[in-house]
Amino acid sequence: MVLGLLGAFFLVLGGAAVLTGILPLPDVVTLVDRVAPILLFVLAMTVITELCSEAGVFRVLARRLRHWGRGSGWLLWLLVCGLAIVTTVFLSLDTTAVLLTPIVVNVARQAGLPPLPFVLSTVWLANTASLLLPISNLTNLLAQHRLDGLSPLAFAGLMAAPALVASLVPMIVVAALFRAQLGKRYATVPVRRILPPSTEPGSSPGPSSTATSSITAPAGPDRVLLGLSAAVLFALLPALVSGLEVWLPASVAAVVLLAAFLVRRRSVIRFGLVPWSLLVFASGLFLMMAALQNLGLPQLVGGVAGTGDSPGDLLRLGASGLVGANLVNNLPAYLALEPIVNSTTRLLALLVGVNAGPLIAPWASLATLLWHDRLRAMNVQISWLAYAIFGLGLAPLTVGLSILALILVS
Repeated sequence: MVLGLLGAFFLVLGGAAVLTGILPLPDVVTLVDRVAPILLFVLAMTVITELCSEAGVFRVLARRLRHWGRGSGWLLWLLVCGLAIVTTVFLSLDTTAVLLTPIVVNVARQAGLPPLPFVLSTVWLANTASLLLPISNLTNLLAQHRLDGLSPLAFAGLMAAPALVASLVPMIVVAALFRAQLGKRYATVPVRRILPPSTEPGSSPGPSSTATSSITAPAGPDRVLLGLSAAVLFALLPALVSGLEVWLPASVAAVVLLAAFLVRRRSVIRFGLVPWSLLVFASGLFLMMAALQNLGLPQLVGGVAGTGDSPGDLLRLGASGLVGANLVNNLPAYLALEPIVNSTTRLLALLVGVNAGPLIAPWASLATLLWHDRLRAMNVQISWLAYAIFGLGLAPLTVGLSILALILVS
């Protein structure tokens, strides 16, 4: 709701800029031509991931992770990190925050392990692993357009080294901070199967609790929807990096899943399936930032972010993206700094700053806010102050090393 209201406010400001001539109509047409396919892709991917979640794809995968962990906290954590990276790269950082966070919490709890190292890894990797493909982050899609539609594989070739470093640094930090917790063993049988909810540790479950546990066991998933959703998702991933406009395969996949759910589970198709708040927020933000650019914002930030391609200038630009993302948000930070970028290397350095840098403030990325909402709903308490303290050390380290990796391979 807050996101939608903020977006509506931005739309009003942008509309006022159009009426007063600050933002000419030809600029608005150019803006719509640039962002409409991106917003259509965001809409389609949200529908796809929500329906795949309803079908049980991610729950089944979570159960397999616990099994593949073979009782080792370290191995289970590595599997969770791998899944977070894959979902971020192919399905976007917001998908990881929304869908993977509750699954990771349940996996840790069922294994009897502390959720903190798992959920921190999830949100940090959701941000830092979003460098590799255009579809991983909305900022990447905007940058791809700036690069004249560079193919996804070519984009990945440019970003492979910084993306690898940006993924490894948070994992190393988590491994160092939580080595004792991750070194624990867990039973391969889920805790909830061993111990009914009404039974305290150390006591014997009575007949009534056993009966209740068997009565309240969740029904199995619709195997047709589960299989179809998994197949659609599996087919979609290579299509998204095939060089096609990403909104096209995403829209086809969304229509296929919507048709399947209309036939088998019509109740799932609801108004809230569409991310209205996000679409309104993004639309208003794009319009307002375009108006600010015409008012001289690029000249203002250009003095801070520099203009050259030297290692010092690239680190300065990445730091500007990091600071901007944590002061306002990564999307407006990117939009504010993009006009002063005059080379491919500088554009990539900016992406490192705004993608891998939002690890301090809760509002630095939408994914972080969504992640915290999921944790609060599941009664997992994390202090924003503690999160910021962690991020104050992690964000500069991750951005700095990632840009150094970019410099070395450029």
